Amino acid sequence: MKIAVIHGPNLNMLGKRDPKHYGSLTLSDIENNLKRDFKEVEFIFFQSNHEGAIIDFIQNLKADALIINPGAYTHTSIAIRDALETIELFKVEVHLSNIYEREDFRKINYVKDVVNQSFYGKKYESYYEACQYIVDKMMNL
Repeated sequence: MKIAVIHGPNLNMLGKRDPKHYGSLTLSDIENNLKRDFKEVEFIFFQSNHEGAIIDFIQNLKADALIINPGAYTHTSIAIRDALETIELFKVEVHLSNIYEREDFRKINYVKDVVNQSFYGKKYESYYEACQYIVDKMMNL
């Protein structure tokens, strides 16, 4: 099983960002933890601060499923939403923080209706739960 994991803008700065919201793990830590916790999964990791690069990656994706943390693009990018809507594979949205308990502008979520499930507010555990959800669902297909 191949799962692509997209990390949006500023997630390359994890470990330096507010640990209250994002935890203390770096992006590499999250990726290494996923590889450690899901040895049966082949991961494709991608991070970009550029909306168009994320859209290009989504449009050219060769995987069985997708985990996406769109970062701030969650609240602003109809283009990423539209790209997600066009691909026909299992899609899960992830956020390290609980976007619904933060600033009002973060409560706007353009991707939630084009993914199969969302996990948020549990830092690394959000990624873990998203991956476990995909593995469980794909095993039952």
